[in-house]
Amino acid sequence: MTKYNITAKKEKEAHYRSLVNPTLMDEMKEKINRIIVMEKKYLDKDYSAKKLAEDLGTNTRYISAVVNVRFHMNYTSFINKFRIEEAMAILVDRRYQKLRMEEVSDMVGFSNRQSFYASFYKMMKMTPRQFRLQHLALHPGEMVKPAKPAKDSKDVKGKKAKAAKTISKRKSSKK
Repeated sequence: MTKYNITAKKEKEAHYRSLVNPTLMDEMKEKINRIIVMEKKYLDKDYSAKKLAEDLGTNTRYISAVVNVRFHMNYTSFINKFRIEEAMAILVDRRYQKLRMEEVSDMVGFSNRQSFYASFYKMMKMTPRQFRLQHLALHPGEMVKPAKPAKDSKDVKGKKAKAAKTISKRKSSKK
């Protein structure tokens, strides 16, 4: 007796996909690209297919049909693709090397670190941290060197106080 019922994934043919006129699909594809990519709406963690449909004056079924047929993925995968590409650029940018992964995740529109890691791993077959470390290993000149610690104001005050004590001891020993 088998424990798991594993079957091959069946390709579903959604009826509504064939209802959208191909010319309309092409127009919507361009509009979706303009809004999601050019206006960088993918960075907004609250930008849903529903909001996109409202912006385009259509419904979510049409959005879903266009994304599935023209981009060959679902809406979430489509959005996450651009988020991951943005994250990859941030992870290799010297200006952002000190950012924690939670901060990178938030910058690119993920609502939590776990979904960021899962999406990144699904697309890149490595974690964001591994990606950053791999890049730094290949490009060691891009590593940000830690700054030398500045002289603390306490050290300066401490030295002045110590010097003042020494001077006062000398004065008292002369008397």
